[in-house]
Amino acid sequence: MRTLTVYVDGIGVWAPGIADWPALQRALRDGDIAARDVEGNPANAKPASAILPPTERRRAPEPVLLASEAASQAAAMAGRDPATLASVFTSTHGDLAITDAMCATLAADPRELSPTRFHNSVHNAPAGYWTVAAHCNRTATAISAGPASFAAGIVEAASEVAADGDAVLLAAYDIVARGPLAEVAPSGVPFAAAFVLSPTRSAGSLAQLCVYPLQGAAAPNALTSVLAAFAANPTAVQALPLLVALARRAPAKVTLASGANASIAIEVAP
Repeated sequence: MRTLTVYVDGIGVWAPGIADWPALQRALRDGDIAARDVEGNPANAKPASAILPPTERRRAPEPVLLASEAASQAAAMAGRDPATLASVFTSTHGDLAITDAMCATLAADPRELSPTRFHNSVHNAPAGYWTVAAHCNRTATAISAGPASFAAGIVEAASEVAADGDAVLLAAYDIVARGPLAEVAPSGVPFAAAFVLSPTRSAGSLAQLCVYPLQGAAAPNALTSVLAAFAANPTAVQALPLLVALARRAPAKVTLASGANASIAIEVAP
């Protein structure tokens, strides 16, 4: 793998208390995450996911809501029509809630297994919902690489940008683990992040990213105290160090595990 250079044209973020990229920037600046909105209700208890039609929004599983909300934000910030963007969706565990529910049903009464739940359990469900809602017929890729899923997503998206010479949307997400699966696939808080990556710098580009491989395992990245609660999410653990570096708008280098004894470096330049 050679060095891949891309430009960040849009960012989307969703997590409890963090509704979008400006909210994450405020949290880093103020050292606090807002727990309530202006009317006293719990802050962004559920993603808005406005790109989904109302009927789909009501029945869509949580990963779809998370991924589509972050992806919509990133596309809007980049000023790009979602229908024009190839996309990469990456998740460590996929839909653990539906997987747990299906396993419980199979153990208790297999004849009661819901075809709709099975349909939504596949790893590319968020990518499918997104492309239908966005009326997008560009390439959509869904991948998982265990604890290196975000790093794999960055490499895949940057490789597509280099190969095709066009912008690519990257969306990364994980939800809370349920049932016995939580013991082997831990995830304690929902989180999603998305980026529009372009081959050339534009007036609206936020930063340049240079991505290249490293030998050996990457040391875990420590999260700032205000973001410490999100260490319970496997996607957040990898994505937040890059988001923090982007928020600081200063040269930085982030290293991420990309395999058992491999890693990648992401050099960030304003």
